[in-house]
Order: sequence, then C-alpha cells, then structure tokens
Amino acid sequence: MRVVENRHIHALYSLLRLTPADGSKLPEMLPGQFVQVEIPDSSSTFLRRPISINFVDTTDNTLWLLIRNAGKGTARLIESPEGLIINLILPLGNSFSMPEQGQTGRLLLIGGGVGVAPMLQLGKVLKLAGFSPEFLLGARSKTDLLEVDMFEETGVVHISTDDGSFGEKGLVTQHSALADSSGIISKIYCCGPAPMMKAVASIARKRSIDCEVSLENMMACGLGACLCCVENTVKGNVCVCTEGPVFNINQLTWHD
Repeated sequence: MRVVENRHIHALYSLLRLTPADGSKLPEMLPGQFVQVEIPDSSSTFLRRPISINFVDTTDNTLWLLIRNAGKGTARLIESPEGLIINLILPLGNSFSMPEQGQTGRLLLIGGGVGVAPMLQLGKVLKLAGFSPEFLLGARSKTDLLEVDMFEETGVVHISTDDGSFGEKGLVTQHSALADSSGIISKIYCCGPAPMMKAVASIARKRSIDCEVSLENMMACGLGACLCCVENTVKGNVCVCTEGPVFNINQLTWHD
C-alpha cells in the first residue's frame, strides 16, 4: 500500500490514507475488521502492529488508518511520508453485525480514545443501509477528540470529556445518551479501553440491551498462530484475532 496522505490530527495521532501501490481495487472490508501493518524501515521492530480499519473510501480507493503513537513501532508509522510503500495483511478478523431491517430503537456507537476508529466505518455502513446511528465519543479533554466532523456527517454525536471541556463532563457511562429517559436503545456497539467497555457491557446487561464490543488485545501475528491475544469466553479460550475482535458480550466471561 502507498501512503497518499499523512495528516497529523493530534500530537499523538496521525490519519494515514493508503491505496494499493499497484493500482488495484481495495478488497471488501467490513466494519470492525483490522489490518496488520509491517513497520517500514525499522530493523529493530519485527512484529506487525494491529490497526483498526477507520474508513474505506470507495470514491478514491483509499483505506484510512487512525494511528496512535503508543511505542516504537507506531511512532515510526505516524511519521510515514507520502509515497512510502507499507506492507499490510488485510482484512483480518470478524465484523460487527448489522441490525435487522425494520428494527426499531436507537443504535448507539460508543468509542473511547483510539477506540473511536472502527466506529466511523461502522456508522457509515449503517447509514448506507438506511439506519440512523448515534455516536457517543469519550476523551480526556476537548483537544483529545478525534474526527468529530466526520462523525457529525454520519449521525447524531454525543460527547463526553473527563474534564468537561467539551460536551458533558464525566465518563461515557455517565452520559445522558445512555440514560433511560433518552429513548429505547436497541443495540450498542463499543470499542475503547477495557475498563470502559466492561462498564458499558455492565449497563447493557442490566438493561437487556444487545451489545457488541471490539477487543484490543495485544496481537503479534493476526492469524491465530502466536497466541498473544487469547481471551477467555464462555466456550473457552479463543484467539481474538481470528474469533474476534468483535464479540457479543454474552460470549465473554466479564462479570459485573
């Protein structure tokens, strides 16, 4: 894949837009899937990095990756110059499930930190299918919010910041968009830090709301060989990279 654009949208985040270097058409990629990225020009970084698919733009045949500087490998990625060729394995993993046509109730997509990334592609796909997604985005402060304008083009956006600098103050689980009085929620999709996802899952379970989460376990291969990403489920231990990363909360052994 060739880097078409590297947009530094935050001190710690870059948005990479990539297109097949040979000019071929991108394969079909489903919301919730991910890619394994080889770190270019880095002899000391052997393992690929798993990155959620942020958006697939079929109009210009580009794949968007929202990358957070979390260490040596991703630090190299966010400095990728335009024109650089990067090797990816894609698409990997399963995807979020689509609601049944005619389903009533709100569809709430919750993202925290870099966990907002897969929510954008999911929201776009839901909108194209005739649904009206709502987004609940959480961040530490206003300056840490990511791609808000893109989300606003897709659906209603609710925002929660820890310091109250934008939107409602507090955690996403404290936001009025999750309150009983805000209307019936038929399904929740969620991605972000594990404590946040577990708290959202607890709320969904207590209110009998169908809920899917995208796990962010450490992944080294993305193919189920290295066993770095094993998660305990009601069916035993499974590899998140092959059986997930998306799981219905009823599949997981999370407890309130």
